[in-house]
Amino acid sequence: MTADGRQPVAEPISVRIPDAARLTGLSRSRLYELMKSGEIEFVKVGGSTLIPYDGLRAFIAGHRHREGRPR
Repeated sequence: MTADGRQPVAEPISVRIPDAARLTGLSRSRLYELMKSGEIEFVKVGGSTLIPYDGLRAFIAGHRHREGRPR
């Protein structure tokens, strides 16, 4: 529990494609392209495709741009 008595919010370990699209603002098609090219990691579990949450964060962080200074 936090100091104010609330439970801390846990980040998910992984998310499904529709959730990844919502979180990143990318289309499902673009996510599949990025997965196919190896730019975004994914895990297949049975019929489910999961994207590790930390992988999404890393992908977005690696594509940040500052005005006049692309990374």
